Amino acid sequence: MIYSNICEGIFLSRPNRFIAHVEIGDRTEICHVKNTGRCKELLVSGARVYLDESDNPGRTTKYDLVAVWKGERLINMDSQAPNRVFLEYLGSGRYIDNITLIKPEARYGSSRFDFYCEATRFPGTRSKSVDFANGWGSYVEAGKRKIFIEVKGVTLEENGVALFPDAPTERGVKHLNELARCIGEGYEAQVVFVIQINNVRYFAPNNATHPAFGEALIATEAAGVKVVALDCKVSPDSMVIGESVPVRLI
Repeated sequence: MIYSNICEGIFLSRPNRFIAHVEIGDRTEICHVKNTGRCKELLVSGARVYLDESDNPGRTTKYDLVAVWKGERLINMDSQAPNRVFLEYLGSGRYIDNITLIKPEARYGSSRFDFYCEATRFPGTRSKSVDFANGWGSYVEAGKRKIFIEVKGVTLEENGVALFPDAPTERGVKHLNELARCIGEGYEAQVVFVIQINNVRYFAPNNATHPAFGEALIATEAAGVKVVALDCKVSPDSMVIGESVPVRLI
């Protein structure tokens, strides 16, 4: 994933969760913050940030704040970036072998997951098309893998440990419970934590902030949901999936 028009600035303040005041050169600009989370440990006065300049003349704000330096670590904080880089990763074929279908924003009953994928279990196995408009049943075709994936972006890091969430998330708990239900109906299910940072020691749930999420994550894994953490190679104008990171749930 590449940003087309990046410039550097100095963070000044964040009047609300949508905008920030940033010094660019000798002027102060009002910028859109592409992350509605708290990010208090990232957006501190004087922090070096990177902004993507829009070429849309009709926009209220000219810049999107997408990355920030935290000490020696460059952290991408664009909340749309994890799904974008994970989609690129899926499309490369390096994550799921013999993948035949990638469907973003796929419905399952009354739920919606970030991705639905299909893959052949054996080379040469033929795969039929899927009609997403008619909902889902519990029948899983022999020879075909049917996989729901929920992606969570991670920007919180403490002492080299990546943590999620940075604030209580009942929606996140709901997603985990729904993934476990998919397992009960014969599908594969995964929750993938895309860590928007490079070179972390491991990933863990942030039990100090939201213990219910950590408990749900343990229960979800016990139900058969695969829990994955992937770090990213981050530069001022790009982000790509890097390496698998150890997951510690307890």
